Amino acid sequence: MRQHDLISARRPGRRLGTWAAVGALTATALGGCASGNLRGTASSGWLPHAVTEGGERVTTLWIGAWITLIGVGLVVIGLIVWCLVAYRRKKDDHELPVQLRYNIPIEILYTVVPMLMVVVFFYYTARDEAALVDTSTKPDVTINVIGKQWSWDFNYIEANVHEVGTQAILTGEPGAEKTIPTLYLPVNERTEFVLTTRDVNHSFWIPAFLQKMDMIPGRVNRFQVVPTQEGGFKGKCAELCGAYHSQMLFNVKVVSRQEYDAHLADLRAAGQTGLLDNTLNRSPLMNGQAIPTGGN
Repeated sequence: MRQHDLISARRPGRRLGTWAAVGALTATALGGCASGNLRGTASSGWLPHAVTEGGERVTTLWIGAWITLIGVGLVVIGLIVWCLVAYRRKKDDHELPVQLRYNIPIEILYTVVPMLMVVVFFYYTARDEAALVDTSTKPDVTINVIGKQWSWDFNYIEANVHEVGTQAILTGEPGAEKTIPTLYLPVNERTEFVLTTRDVNHSFWIPAFLQKMDMIPGRVNRFQVVPTQEGGFKGKCAELCGAYHSQMLFNVKVVSRQEYDAHLADLRAAGQTGLLDNTLNRSPLMNGQAIPTGGN
């Protein structure tokens, strides 16, 4: 074999090795970013640590799916290795092995098993999704979250007070967090979010809650959470909504009931009583859509 042929034969292997190294480094870097920014760990499947009851359900589904898929992957790799070893070409082989046109049992196996896997995945996903969007339980707190280009307004329904948000001013200097609105939630109490938008599509997302929902003009969407851990968290819009989408941010504080009531009292003392009018929306709500009204 000529030297040129040897070099040409080596190049594909080198390219594969190079791309494999690049892929491994990229995966490592992205994994580090996810772990550093969202504090994911192996025990949570590298998802953010769940701080709500629904988030724990999502984490369980996620980890269960990965365990199943890794198991299937190991079985497939094992079968491939077995075939490579058991049916490798031997020195005294001068003819091709017997060629089979079909194998009914194997074909049935390869059809039935994937279908069963899909059905099982669908069942558990549908079950957990139904639980996550179920709003049949009476909430302890109801908050109308209003998305707008490019900030958030919060109506605390039971307390009949509100907070008006302004767009984040991201200068890179300390104190930027003070320019964005803060959503207060009581710990270990059921909160229902009533989601509306004044203009275009937005998406209400608190990464640590492992749950988000779109906000669509003319529609009222709802979901409930039960925060299980006090602390400060980040929220953002997860739907590309215009030029300053990246600056549509808000803070979340999960606090004790006493601190939550104190915050509502501060809003009342500042004159932020009553609820912000959803008739300011560009699109009127569809028939049958309604926003709860304040009571206290």
